[in-house]
Amino acid sequence: MKFCSQCGSGEISLQTPEGDNRLRYVCPDCQTVHYQNPKIIVGCLPLYENKVMLCKRAIEPRAGFWNFPAGFMENGETVEEGAKRETWEEAGAKVEIIRLHTIYNILHINQVYLVFLAKLQSLNWQLGHETLAAQLFEESEIPWQDLAFPSNYFTLKKYFADQQFGGVHIGGLKD
Repeated sequence: MKFCSQCGSGEISLQTPEGDNRLRYVCPDCQTVHYQNPKIIVGCLPLYENKVMLCKRAIEPRAGFWNFPAGFMENGETVEEGAKRETWEEAGAKVEIIRLHTIYNILHINQVYLVFLAKLQSLNWQLGHETLAAQLFEESEIPWQDLAFPSNYFTLKKYFADQQFGGVHIGGLKD
């Protein structure tokens, strides 16, 4: 960070503010502390009968690989609204949220995934510009070697391992 977004000063420095225990970017002119917090990724594992919907990515990172619909949460929306929006944007699919299924932490890039189980409202969907294909898969059909991210693998494995379990699964990568 080079400039203060509050006052425009160019003297931002890393320091531990009084009463804090971490280095933060602080403006010496207006004393604004510029916190850097994790990004929240929200998404759905869309379900239809015994199948899950996956989307083949048209964008980097990992273009051409399969992923459940997910993306960055926007200001002014709930996590559920964001997960539904991402499913609509990527697959043109409307869903009904069932429950939170996965919390997945990726510390080295400061991301936290919240993945919801969701019921597909229709089998009519239209691909968004970020998606090459969308398809329903039974467990035996999942393209495990072509999943885009470890969060996909973790979420899918937990879903198929205990479809009747009502809890939330927590996992992640430390580096």
